[in-house]
Formats: sequence, structure tokens, C-alpha cells
Amino acid sequence: MLMRFEPFREMDRLTEELLRARSARQIPVDAYRRGNEFKIHLDLPGVDPGSIELTVEKDVLTVVATRNWVPAEDDQVQITERAQGEFRRQLMLGESLDREHIAATYEDGVLTITIPVSEQAKPRKVEITHAASVAQPIEAASSAA
Repeated sequence: MLMRFEPFREMDRLTEELLRARSARQIPVDAYRRGNEFKIHLDLPGVDPGSIELTVEKDVLTVVATRNWVPAEDDQVQITERAQGEFRRQLMLGESLDREHIAATYEDGVLTITIPVSEQAKPRKVEITHAASVAQPIEAASSAA
């Protein structure tokens, strides 16, 4: 059995828990671009996949998830430090991302969101014309006058 009591740490934890009880907790995020895709990893350990909501509205991607643990009636709880309740994260999406083809997977407590880079944002080669070929029709028009 765990036997540890630190009165000041316990007061800090209770105060923090009371302050957070009214607001959704923020989800830790890693985001990066790999080739033609933008990847976002969100830590959601212990969350039921059915409680995860992923929505896109205009330029905002919103993730909401819930983690609840209710002890059984005969449980003798010693420590409860893991945050419970609603978790939320909003991310602004740049114009270069294809919002119509977002994919998401949940594995080992990590939600991975993949967003393709839109065709307009992909690097492309621009053809360069020679100034002489552009100027020639202007000269021909000048000599005709």
C-alpha cells in the first residue's frame, strides 16, 4: 500500500484541482510537416476513443476528449492525481492545408491527425522567359509606326 502524506503538496493539488474543475484542460501537442503532409500528435492517455470529437470550422481545428474514472464503491482510494474530465485543444490551420481530406487515428493514447498540404501550396517550378523574346514584339511594333 502507498503511504505518503505531504500536507502542503496536498493543499496545492486540491487548490489546483478546484481551479481547473471549471475549465477544460489543454492537451499537449507536437506538430510538424513531413513532405506533403502536416502531422499533429495529441497526448490523450486513458481516453475512450468514442469520447474524442474532432471538428473543423473555417480555420480552427478543435479536439475535445473526456477521461473519467469512477472508483468502485468498495475502493479505498489512496492517491488521485490523474486529471479527469474534459480536455480541449484548438489549433489555427494555415491556408496551405487541405481541410477536406483530414484523417485521424488513435493508438496507444496518442491521437494523430494528418492534414495534406493543398496543391496550391506545394512547391512548383516557374518557367522563366528571356527578356529578348518579350521585347521583340514591342520593337517590331515600334518600327512599323
